[in-house]
Amino acid sequence: MTTQEDIAVATAAMARVPLLSNIRIEDGTIERLGGLTNMVYRIEGLDGLYCLRVPGKGTEEYIDRAIEKTTSYAAAKTGVSPEVLHFGDDGIMVTTYLDGCETMSPDALRSLPGAPTRAALAFRQLHESGETFPFRFDLFSMIDGYLEHLGKLGVTEFPDGYHAAVRDAESVREALNAHELPLTACHCDPMCENMLDDGERMWIIDWEYSGMNDPIWDLGDFSVEASFEPGHECEMLEAYLGRPPTPAEHGRFILYKAMCDLLWTLWGLIQHATDNPAEDFWDYAITRFARCRTLMDDPAFAGHVAAVKAGA
Repeated sequence: MTTQEDIAVATAAMARVPLLSNIRIEDGTIERLGGLTNMVYRIEGLDGLYCLRVPGKGTEEYIDRAIEKTTSYAAAKTGVSPEVLHFGDDGIMVTTYLDGCETMSPDALRSLPGAPTRAALAFRQLHESGETFPFRFDLFSMIDGYLEHLGKLGVTEFPDGYHAAVRDAESVREALNAHELPLTACHCDPMCENMLDDGERMWIIDWEYSGMNDPIWDLGDFSVEASFEPGHECEMLEAYLGRPPTPAEHGRFILYKAMCDLLWTLWGLIQHATDNPAEDFWDYAITRFARCRTLMDDPAFAGHVAAVKAGA
């Protein structure tokens, strides 16, 4: 639902963008779209449709907008993301609006025929593009950085057992560091809502956390966000690789499924600490960590760690 406050935020942002500053409310429409930390709007003017992103309050504390600007333009060059029409120093961004696309959800990704395959092909197009993103998305450095930020926010309450899980994850760090892993341009935050499907292909949006990373991270994280069953995972991995995964590849996939929840638990705690009203972020953090702990405690998890360490 688009409120008067939404319209006020959007029009104030539009005034700062030459491309949109001449659009009058009476000549078009402003519609609030989704977004957990930012405000996103569909803008319709006499000359077409635009997508306007206004940064959420406080996001500049943990998101480098200059890096995001470079990455957003590079992602558009790969053909998997819409054209960037404006990206200001204030973080306000305008892209072309992808009309006729459905914003994905876990239910849609599990039920739409071929959706896991279309997502896999979009990720492969990104990963094989040859683009170089300026940020190195390093899982354990991100965890350390988020813990430091939470300390500055005065946060002392964590899900029970969180710090023990970080210590347990040292075996994962050792396994991933045992062999040189591929680094490609990756999205790194593949929430379902960051995928738009037109029925023939998937588009990927929102490059705030993107960077150079092991491409299997995107697949593992995406599987978690979509609540994929083994059949969906098999479809996605085989469409991406063009063959069944090796034990080491499947192992990295499983390890990243656990580690993305270990990382994004901290992101949820940051949102909770800064009173983000988008949802109950304490419950978000608790849920993500419980899922991480369940996977790490699975007897099969040690075998995946060993397969990654062996490089088999």
